[in-house]
Amino acid sequence: MEGFGPKIMFEIPIFGGIPITETIINMWIVMALLVGFAIFATKRLDKLPKGIQNYVEVIVDAMNKLTIQTMGEDKKSFAPYMGSLFLFLLLANLWGLIGLRPPTADLNTTLALAMMTFFMIHFFGAKSKGVLGYAKGFFEPFILMFPLNVMGELSTPISLGFRLFGNMVGGLIIMSLLYAGLGGVSAAIGLEFFPVLQAGIPFVFHMYFDLFAGVLQTFIFVMLTMVFVSIAMD
Repeated sequence: MEGFGPKIMFEIPIFGGIPITETIINMWIVMALLVGFAIFATKRLDKLPKGIQNYVEVIVDAMNKLTIQTMGEDKKSFAPYMGSLFLFLLLANLWGLIGLRPPTADLNTTLALAMMTFFMIHFFGAKSKGVLGYAKGFFEPFILMFPLNVMGELSTPISLGFRLFGNMVGGLIIMSLLYAGLGGVSAAIGLEFFPVLQAGIPFVFHMYFDLFAGVLQTFIFVMLTMVFVSIAMD
């Protein structure tokens, strides 16, 4: 693909060819790292934690507390999913720090995650209130609000997906333009074989667009997921 879209790395020769993009490959790597870490960190669990178990328990405890504070004590069971979502998004958003394209800089990834949130909202809302009781909420405060309420619900996955995608791909585009511009300056002053400008100047911008924005967008997406699901159930 041209421009700033994900490149097609290879194709699986079935069903006319299934394109495998760098987004898919990077997502596989992220998932493999998380699964590998989970297996390694929980291989030997002791009653008295030590080593890496201390850090794992800090993460688990923090997500349990955040879920309870945001959704309520009765919804603590959502903590494992929210924790997994947080870790996946955090690692995926920070992928640009090692020079690879973040999976979340692809609209397919962010919309898929947003659709998972969308289905959770309505499934657990209907499960908590009953199908008829949940459907009744679409006609409140009066029946003429039904179309607007439906449109509001349909806009949720769009806003969630595009917010995360826009922030991540925006940073990717800016960093790509910055590297290209610095490369041009290096060539103009005779340093094309010694890219000193590209080695130092982008660091500050990586700290903002990859580190700060990545962590912030992870927190926002997870918090909005918690809030939307909790509101639908209450």
